[in-house]
Amino acid sequence: MSIHGVLGESTTYSKTYDPAILYPISRQIGRDEILKEVNFDFNEYDDDLKKGADIWQAFELSWLNPIGVSQVAMARFIIPANSPNIIESKSLKLYLNSLNFTKFHHINELKSTLQKDLSICVGADVGVEIIEMDSDELTIARPMGICIDEALHDFSDEVILTDDIDSKFLKNTQKGELKAYQFYSNLLRSNCPVTNQPDWGTVQIEMASEYALDFGEFLKYILSFRQPNGFHEQCVERIFADMMTYFKPTSLRVLANYTRRGGIDINPVRVFHADKGQIKRLIRQ
Repeated sequence: MSIHGVLGESTTYSKTYDPAILYPISRQIGRDEILKEVNFDFNEYDDDLKKGADIWQAFELSWLNPIGVSQVAMARFIIPANSPNIIESKSLKLYLNSLNFTKFHHINELKSTLQKDLSICVGADVGVEIIEMDSDELTIARPMGICIDEALHDFSDEVILTDDIDSKFLKNTQKGELKAYQFYSNLLRSNCPVTNQPDWGTVQIEMASEYALDFGEFLKYILSFRQPNGFHEQCVERIFADMMTYFKPTSLRVLANYTRRGGIDINPVRVFHADKGQIKRLIRQ
């Protein structure tokens, strides 16, 4: 019997720097699905896409100094939301591991290498920050706004698992006065299209809209993500598209802070008439 069992085969890690490991995936694949499912075309919001980003935080960055001593730090990669490609997350992990035994004379040389390789992969300029392990930037923050995770506490009917994302929970909105919302849920769960493994995250939403939002119905909507497959970026863009469609907001910010896997967490943020704001590390990251 194989020692790997249901865990799969072992992975070979390159011991030499290898940017060819990076694997791009077209964003348009996920956006075509959203266009087909909810008739929302991201191409019409290019100016706002430029303000959004996917913020990747890598906690296992390591390289060698000129005399061969291992160095460690955290890296933050800011990938523009209007880049043609995203990066397959395991390929990023393998790429970062390929740097483990590579010598860099200065941290700026490492930073330039990361910027060049990641920018080529996604087809746009990627921002790179190298953060020392004792930095205050690693302080854990709390999500902003009201937590809606208990919104169904008095709900008597069972919430059924669905195979597809169900936006019907957002449809019965009533128009009224303009109102500002700021809330979050820790119950976002989806499945990776590559590995089928579950991804958990905290979704944070800031919105101004004349259409009333019911927290209980919105939580049912978030729970409908539990079974379908979707990359982190695609899930956030689906939430963004549905909010734009049913609430017609005057401003909107959708951010998901996903839990770390393989030493990397991904934090996509999409905005409409809003700034992407600061992306702070949460308790599960």
